[in-house]
Amino acid sequence: MFPAQGVAFRRSITLPMQELISTFVDPKAPTRDREFYELRLYDSESDGKPVYHVREARARWDEESGKIVWDEERIEQVATLQEAKERYAARRLLLVQRGFIYSDMDLF
Repeated sequence: MFPAQGVAFRRSITLPMQELISTFVDPKAPTRDREFYELRLYDSESDGKPVYHVREARARWDEESGKIVWDEERIEQVATLQEAKERYAARRLLLVQRGFIYSDMDLF
């Protein structure tokens, strides 16, 4: 479906980026007693202007439910893509310093 003539059509400015960071390299390793983090960079629109988000969420094995549980979600909102990239890099560095050195993607 096409937008009506004269109506602005907004597309995502950036491709969403999602990365899983863990303390273990083997993707087939058992998840029990493990935790990992998801970092995500994405954009949206607020009052007609782009807004960039950096999301961090922790996942861990929950013995009681027998499945992975997501918690500790934090989302930062910034005005520029450059700020979002800097916040993403800063969060990633903090995780690396805590031993979360394995990623499901090669960024750098």
